[in-house]
Amino acid sequence: MPERALALAMTGASGMPYGLRLLEMLLLAEETVYLMVSSPARMVLAEETDLKLPNRPAEIKAILEQRYQARPGQLHVYGKEEWSAPVASGSSVPRSMVVCPCTSGTLASIAGGASRNLIERAADVVLKEHRQLILVPREMPFSVLHLENMLRLARLGVVIMPPNPGFYHSPRTVQDLVDFVVARILDHLGVEQHLVRPWGSEAGD
Repeated sequence: MPERALALAMTGASGMPYGLRLLEMLLLAEETVYLMVSSPARMVLAEETDLKLPNRPAEIKAILEQRYQARPGQLHVYGKEEWSAPVASGSSVPRSMVVCPCTSGTLASIAGGASRNLIERAADVVLKEHRQLILVPREMPFSVLHLENMLRLARLGVVIMPPNPGFYHSPRTVQDLVDFVVARILDHLGVEQHLVRPWGSEAGD
């Protein structure tokens, strides 16, 4: 497994521009990315963006490599039952995993340790190996079940980051709002970003 890879999963919630922008920024930062895209996520992608992804991981990989000009070996794409993938084992756990966007169903499955598909298994591995797990739940309003699942995971050290953009950077476009959320995720991953300046940084200029 490439040293200290990052895992990114996209599930079938609204908010696909967040996931795509995060993938783009990780590749630009020269990170090695293990990507998992659920079938519902592919459907939502087609609705919310100009991107229509096929079912086969190899074809998804080729499309995204070309779209984001990824270097050879930088992007790896795995299917939902590809149990031989590195992310399925604690012996090759990535340093961090992000589920963006994260459905309430995926949230519940991770909280319950279901591991019914590769995304859930990868999250379970990250938890048991005490690595960083970030969930970006795109739901509104949250039910008591959603909140209880988030609290359960937060107590295990999971970072819960609903995509709630701030406005202190004076956003003018939808892309500015997307970039705010992605910048905060990158900050937590320890990946350098220049999308949004830190609060108060202007004062020292």
